[in-house]
Amino acid sequence: MKSNYTSIKFKQWLDKLQQESWQLELLISGFSILGLTSSMDPLQNKMNEALAEGSPYTIVYSFVISCCFILTLNLVIHVILRGLWIGTIGLRYVSNDINYDNLNYTKKFTHYLKKKVGTFDKYISNLEDLCSILFAMTFLVLFYFISLFIFSLIIIIITTTSFDKLGILSPSSEKFIAIIFFILFSISSIIIFIDFITQGFLKKKKWTTFFYFPLYKVFSYITLSFLYRPLLYNFLDNKFGKRILFLLLPLYFSISILSKIQNIPSNYIIKNSYTSANFSNDSNYLNLIKENEYVKDIAIDSKIITNSYAKVFILFKEETEDLIFKKNKNLVPKKDTRGITNTFFKSERNRNKLQQIDSIYTPYLKTFNQIYQLKIDSTKFTSDFIITKLNKQVGFETVLSLKNISEGKHILKVSRINFIKEKKEETKEKEIIEKVIEIPFWYYKD
Repeated sequence: MKSNYTSIKFKQWLDKLQQESWQLELLISGFSILGLTSSMDPLQNKMNEALAEGSPYTIVYSFVISCCFILTLNLVIHVILRGLWIGTIGLRYVSNDINYDNLNYTKKFTHYLKKKVGTFDKYISNLEDLCSILFAMTFLVLFYFISLFIFSLIIIIITTTSFDKLGILSPSSEKFIAIIFFILFSISSIIIFIDFITQGFLKKKKWTTFFYFPLYKVFSYITLSFLYRPLLYNFLDNKFGKRILFLLLPLYFSISILSKIQNIPSNYIIKNSYTSANFSNDSNYLNLIKENEYVKDIAIDSKIITNSYAKVFILFKEETEDLIFKKNKNLVPKKDTRGITNTFFKSERNRNKLQQIDSIYTPYLKTFNQIYQLKIDSTKFTSDFIITKLNKQVGFETVLSLKNISEGKHILKVSRINFIKEKKEETKEKEIIEKVIEIPFWYYKD
């Protein structure tokens, strides 16, 4: 008994379906472009929030946005080419094939055009092939990006995983194992990439089979390539599809380079400069931060202050808590619960934990206020921050009195205590004062 996918009826159904597939292609492309373009702004908003907070989710959002951009680009090109294909069919209905004799060109030009341009039906057929291949290639590229993301994620995990927190290995053993894993994985990745970029060169040689075949099987599961392999090999056994795949990487690389072209009008003034005594950036003034934008580090309420006080907001980051732990060892928890976790089954436990944490806030904030120092010009202020939430961002907030400040331009100077090792082999760290930021503002009494 024949299986469904080898039966004559099934093949006849596929033949019929592929002739009408252009309608489904246009329908899917249209809805996909609409959905992808609609999701770009919310994704970019999440990306901005993750960037501001230094969240590890930045990598995920960056990957998803890149995928959306590539998919949208491919699908828009596909819709344009399909539109051209439909136009050529309509033109063929009106004027049939190209009649070179009616053009009344010389024999040399007529012979050249017949050879190079060919018949109109051939042109329609080539457009049909290009559209179908481009549509299928769009989803193949998506799978490529997923594989690349998994690839990158594994390298990040290898280089950042800390076994000593679990008490499994000593720091020296941990570093040694991480280096070995990294080297082995990097060499294997290079071999896989060579086979990918050469479209299967290592699969064609007998002398490479003994070491490449095991790698191929392992990485097929790691990168999920077994999901799209039929699609890939169907491309590679087609001469036209193989050419497009070969041009794919240089094409995207060229687009990336072209997207970075910009006009630089000055040798010294850079529009994306960080806030300093000589440059003000809108991201450091709360009233100038637009919707779906976030504080990246430190911000005050306004560039021009007319009240007798100024609000200062410092964004919370993981490195902030690291400094607090180094300053006050009594605040170091028995188990570090920071990082990505699932709170689905922890709601009741979290309520109890919040009550315990509330009692820690006083010494926690006391230590934070010891670390951060505020000055307006040369006038030092006593830090008295509290924990607050501002536009979905958690941070520390305080209010500075400006009653004794003269009118005009001033500089808010924020510095903090940091810890460094004088020598690499030493375990004890030395306290230093480092400048964090300088924010210019103008004060005029209302």
